[in-house]
Amino acid sequence: MTITLLAIGKTDSPELQKLISEYQNRLRHYIKFDFRLLPDIKNTKNLSEAQQKEKEGQLILKNVQSSDVLVLLDEHGKQFSSTAFATALQKRMNSGIKNLVFVIGGPYGFSEEVHQRAQQKISLSKMTFSHQMVRLFFVEQLYRAFTILRNEPYHHS
Repeated sequence: MTITLLAIGKTDSPELQKLISEYQNRLRHYIKFDFRLLPDIKNTKNLSEAQQKEKEGQLILKNVQSSDVLVLLDEHGKQFSSTAFATALQKRMNSGIKNLVFVIGGPYGFSEEVHQRAQQKISLSKMTFSHQMVRLFFVEQLYRAFTILRNEPYHHS
């Protein structure tokens, strides 16, 4: 199975990118992981929130195959403990899917079409984080999930 993380826009902070890369490298020991940055939507000042979500939604859906399982990182999604997330991830891997795609939306969330296409929504916290920080938090939690599944000491260190 491949796990893909889609995010709109590049990571501005070199320090944050360095940390994200650190966890990407660690994940390679466990699974094929693909972190894809989609280009920012241009001329957003001329677009309403709905139009921006629509354009971002089209971009997201172009990067998702019909056989992919799509999971949105969404503030209204289900929350998991780290161990429960690891268990849910293991169930997905056991189900035989080829590609599990997680998506971090733009500043206004996801279009209706993206919501309809998604099989699941998960939330990392009740708090709001920048889209830049969510990237780091998610790849760290993904790495943590694999260490939990392998009974490695990282989760408790």
